Amino acid sequence: VQLQASGGGLVQAGGSLNLSCAASGRTFTDYNVGWFRQAPGKEREFVAVISKNGVSTVYADSVKGRITISRDNAKNTVDLEMNSLKPEDTAVYYCAVTRRVVVTDERVYDYWGQGTQVTVSS
Repeated sequence: VQLQASGGGLVQAGGSLNLSCAASGRTFTDYNVGWFRQAPGKEREFVAVISKNGVSTVYADSVKGRITISRDNAKNTVDLEMNSLKPEDTAVYYCAVTRRVVVTDERVYDYWGQGTQVTVSS
């Protein structure tokens, strides 16, 4: 699976961004899709994941209530709607896919996109 993340940018605190992950190459509906992020000097961390059919979602506590993950299987895309952004949300955001059950552990993800930079200014 090839993944292309897009939509990052510079936004002020309290603002919004919508990230998108476009997939190609294999059957998109075979995969759960997760978003992870990595801030400078920190380890990559889980943000959100959505199940193959879009019914189940899991969010990191740090983003719960501010971020919504959704998918459009007809378009092979997964979106990450981010609201009320904080400076601590600044990171490179990556999308990834896994055939495993909906999981938050990056080690079980099979394919990764290249990442998109999100910068939130205070």
